[in-house]
Amino acid sequence: MATQVNDMGPFDAVIHNAGIGYYGRSRVETEDGLSDVFAVNVLAPYLLTALVTPPERLIYLSSGMHHSGDTTLRDPQWTRRPWQGSQAYSESKLYLTALAMAVARRWPSTLSNAVDPGWVPTKMGGSSATDDLQAAPVTQAWLAAGDDSAARVTGSYFHHQQPRTPHPATRSRELQDRLLEYCAGLSQVGFPVG
Repeated sequence: MATQVNDMGPFDAVIHNAGIGYYGRSRVETEDGLSDVFAVNVLAPYLLTALVTPPERLIYLSSGMHHSGDTTLRDPQWTRRPWQGSQAYSESKLYLTALAMAVARRWPSTLSNAVDPGWVPTKMGGSSATDDLQAAPVTQAWLAAGDDSAARVTGSYFHHQQPRTPHPATRSRELQDRLLEYCAGLSQVGFPVG
């Protein structure tokens, strides 16, 4: 997929919106033996970021649940811990937010931000979700194409076009670098220097 994207030329913006939730009762494994939650929510955006010609802007869809993630990066594949789907999801979104912050730090010419679209009534969010479905995509579109100074920032975390404070660990250089190293080890694709 990265080759196809690169063949189309550099993009103005890439929004990493793919994700899977946490409703499974047990850990689901990919062909490579990885937790599907980690593979889709973290490793796939890492790989695309590393392999695609850097766009002007990158937006990563996180979640307010990232605040509950374990920051130790111990057992991110859930092979030693009993499966807890909501915790695995929270951790995947914590790592994804840390990835957005790492890209902002390492690639200063690319605007990289994370977005919490809110708890919205989708297949993933469920019918009891309380946030506004119409407002959910506005922030990522604004960060992808907005020309005002508030949209032309990097290393931020947003909810409904407002900067919010992410989990402090997502700004930790140590966690960012460990995450990049971990993803590089899993994928055999190093993170390029910006």
